[in-house]
Amino acid sequence: MKLVAGLLFRFGKKKGSLEETVLKIQQGDQALQNQLINQYKPFVAKTVSSVCKRYIDETDDEFSIGLIAFNDAIEKYSPEKGNSLLAFAELIIKRKVIDYIRKEARNAQTVNMDMQEHEEGEASQSKIEADLSIDEFQRQIEQEQRQEEILHFKRVLEEFHLSLPDLVKNSPKHADARQNALQVAQTLVAHDDLRKILFQKKQLPVKQLEKLVSVSRKTVERNRKYIIAMVIILTGDYLYLKDYIKGVL
Repeated sequence: MKLVAGLLFRFGKKKGSLEETVLKIQQGDQALQNQLINQYKPFVAKTVSSVCKRYIDETDDEFSIGLIAFNDAIEKYSPEKGNSLLAFAELIIKRKVIDYIRKEARNAQTVNMDMQEHEEGEASQSKIEADLSIDEFQRQIEQEQRQEEILHFKRVLEEFHLSLPDLVKNSPKHADARQNALQVAQTLVAHDDLRKILFQKKQLPVKQLEKLVSVSRKTVERNRKYIIAMVIILTGDYLYLKDYIKGVL
């Protein structure tokens, strides 16, 4: 937290000043972009280290992956990703580094298999053990990704004064009701003006939605919390949570 606070201080004390800097960068200020990336290298290194479980410096390949991911976060950031650029960037950096680790592990496994098959002509016990080890590693990596997504999702929900227990309590009980609420969320996502109202005012534009959907205003209001949560997932970078939504359809 001290690291983040110090970096924020360099770019201004006002809340949102970092996000305002990013919006300027997205308008084409390349010099400011390079400055921001350079200033946030410690943040990138710390985030990458938390994934790799070891010290990371600028000579490591993982650091380069993290730096590229941070730049991607700058270019892709919008208020719809949540009020905090750093929370969004942390999600992207960890995902990219995990993908890199997974790819490297897969390549190492392939090389190991090729060598064993060349030397022995058939699968060995050590090869089978390597397969099991890689599978377990993959499961751990995917579990970490899910946890990171949920943590980021919870942070964005808090901006709307919502929580995961709220969603459990207020989710529609029947499948058709959930599908109707999801369709309302998809309608909102498809309209830029309504989406901006939601993320800027942190309020569901019920009156405007009423004119665009087939369900009643009362139904929209009753499922307000669930609809907001679905919009957050649909507009965010949530691989696993979006898979969950597919199961709702």
